[in-house]
Order: sequence, then C-alpha cells, then structure tokens
Amino acid sequence: MELRHLRYFVAIAEERSFTRAAERLWVAQPGLSTQIRKLESELGVQLFERHTRGVDLTDAGEVLLERARAALAAADVAAGTGRHLEAGLLGRVRVGVSTDARWHGASMLLARFARDYDGVELSVLEGTGGALWRDLRDGRLDALLGPSAFASPDLHALDLGSEPWVVLVGGGHRLAGTGPVQAGELRGERIVVTGGRDDAAYVRTGADVFASLDVAADVVAGGPWPAVLAGVAAGEAPMLTTGAAALPLGVTARPLQPPRSLAFQLLWRQERPSPTLNAFIRLASQHARDVAVRAPLAVAA
Repeated sequence: MELRHLRYFVAIAEERSFTRAAERLWVAQPGLSTQIRKLESELGVQLFERHTRGVDLTDAGEVLLERARAALAAADVAAGTGRHLEAGLLGRVRVGVSTDARWHGASMLLARFARDYDGVELSVLEGTGGALWRDLRDGRLDALLGPSAFASPDLHALDLGSEPWVVLVGGGHRLAGTGPVQAGELRGERIVVTGGRDDAAYVRTGADVFASLDVAADVVAGGPWPAVLAGVAAGEAPMLTTGAAALPLGVTARPLQPPRSLAFQLLWRQERPSPTLNAFIRLASQHARDVAVRAPLAVAA
C-alpha cells in the first residue's frame, strides 16, 4: 500500500464519484479504478458500493476513511518537518510581547507562525517593555514586539504599523463614560502609561502625546503589572495605552481626541539572525502588510 492509494481512496470517498475524483486528482479514470481494485484486493475488503449515480462507502470503507485521513495528515506533517530540517527551520524562537500597549496584529502573527512553522518551538513572554528590552539585550529573548519607544541603535527594527491611543477609565473616576475623551478633559490629571518603573522611554512617549496636544498632565509609571490595571479599575488614575485584549470589570476604553497614534516595531539583536528568527522576521513583515491592507477595509465597512 502506498500513500497515493490512500489519496486516491479519500478523493473518491469525498467526491462519491470515480469520474469527479479523477478530475480532481488529474489522473485517468481507468487507472484510478485499477488502483482502487488493487487496494481492495490487498486489504481483502470491499471499500465502495458502485451504482449508476456514483459510489457509496461500505462499512469497511467508512473505517478506512477515518484512518486514511489521519495517515495522510501525519505524512504531510512529516513532509513539512523534512522541509524545515532542510532549511534549518527547527529549534526555538523566544518572543517578548509588551503589555504596556499592544499591537492588534500580534496575536494573529504568533498563531500564524506557530501554524506555518510547527517544527519550531515558539516561546512567548509578556511583560513591560523595559523588562523585555533588557531580556532582549541580554540574550534571553530573540525578538520583541512592542512600541518603537524601546528601539535603540544597537537593535534591528521592523516597522509593524501603529495603533490609536485610548484612555482607560475606571467606573468611579470623574471621566468615566463612553465615547471619545477630549484631551483637554485630561488637563492636570495624573495619567498612568505603564506598570514598569524602568520604562522611562515609554513614559516620555506618553508625555510627548500630551505636549503635542498642549495639555499639561502628570504622566507617570504605575505599580507592578497587572496591579496598575486594578488601580485604574478602582478609579485611582486613567491609563493611556492602546486597545487592550481584556479589560477589568468596570473599565472603559475611550478613544483620545484629537487622535494620536503609537508606532510599533519588531526588534531583534542578532547581526545574523538564525534561520528560525529570520523566518519569524519575514512572516512579521508579510503579516504587517496584510494587517495594513485589511485596516482601511475595516474602516470603510
């Protein structure tokens, strides 16, 4: 029995027709019929009931169909592993994802890489940008997905796009509500931008936002993550960030008006990235383009 026999069998079972299966497989129908008869002879069972409208699976055929699909899927995985071995795409990629603010394409990128490069172990570490930046510089991470504020001259960078700033407000705060919040309403407020005490560059980024809006605000780093979100929920201070994956109960994300945006980058350290990291960088570049194309369509809809 060969894998092609199983592929022939599955195609016929799915099409319920030798003729349609032959067209799908680009093989001659007489040859397809011959191969199936050989398969039935080898197994010692009848796999199909032939009739004028096509074919139906026998009980034995139903059992074989389930097992044939599993065998073909395993063969495809093995073939993909072989291609990855040949290209050197086996090993591990360690990626940090900033929790200070999030690029909305990050989750889909990570899922896409895990699916397309299943021979690579993808390790993801979430944390504040400053802590992840140190881990990247010290070699504990291979790449960092985060705001461009964490870029530095000794790191390579790939632009991913930008996200609009939003203000997270707890239900007990005076700015609690829905819809956009005007920048002027934040004048004189204490605004949290991160849970990392060492995120000075990112704090400056938040301060620059209000400076560009000519709004005097006290922009600070809050407590340890995720306690900073608990403080927002308690109404202690609003938080300037981008869209969060999940918000605590009672916290509302209000778009900042006039709108401002935060740029995101993929950062990495190595002068000559490993094949696995190179694959992640290439996919990130493609994914960023895909996200940029879909975004205008979503706005138009």
